[in-house]
Amino acid sequence: MKKLVLFDFDGTLADTAPDLAVAANKQRTRQGLDPLPYEVFRPMASQGARGLLKAGLNINPDHPDYERHRLQFLDDYEQDMTSLTQLFTGIQGLLNTLKQNGYAWGIVTNKAKYLATPLVAHLGLEKDCAITVGGDTTSHTKPHPAPLLYAAEQTGYAPEQCVYVGDDERDIIAGRAAGMRTIAAAYGYCGDNLAVSSWNADEIAQTPQDIWPAIQRLSTVGQTA
Repeated sequence: MKKLVLFDFDGTLADTAPDLAVAANKQRTRQGLDPLPYEVFRPMASQGARGLLKAGLNINPDHPDYERHRLQFLDDYEQDMTSLTQLFTGIQGLLNTLKQNGYAWGIVTNKAKYLATPLVAHLGLEKDCAITVGGDTTSHTKPHPAPLLYAAEQTGYAPEQCVYVGDDERDIIAGRAAGMRTIAAAYGYCGDNLAVSSWNADEIAQTPQDIWPAIQRLSTVGQTA
């Protein structure tokens, strides 16, 4: 049976937090504030502008100036989002292994498509990536299952043939709701491993090298990936 592995992007395939932190600190500089250490921003990187602006400026979406800061953050990030971003160690080997074993793979991210597509190309992933679904591709974002179901449908796979890998609890919620098997990427931006164990993922990968064995285990217990 054909198989498809879908990945979240930020914190799962790619270590994007360094460039996101730079953009977040630019918002502080614009307000006359000193930059914050990278470590403050890293745990928030999977939450996008909302999480990074909360960490950097302590504002939420209900703040009257939130939208202005969000748009400025996204503009700053778009202008310089490839300087420090790279694949996590072991990801390229994993993708090669998937290809060698007849697995297709794709990306489902809440990152807007206009940001995700250039990054996928910058990292050399576009050739083998079956599909890239952005946060604005469907009418819903994760934790809604719609983006995952769209990815499966567009690539010709049934949900039960798919595995979703992500480093945020909403990734696991979305994957389960879509009827897919799930792997939590504990090496990503999720922080506390104890919290990860409470997400009810089918498997937990402490490193990218753990993902392929996890996929194999899911395939041998009657739940074909």
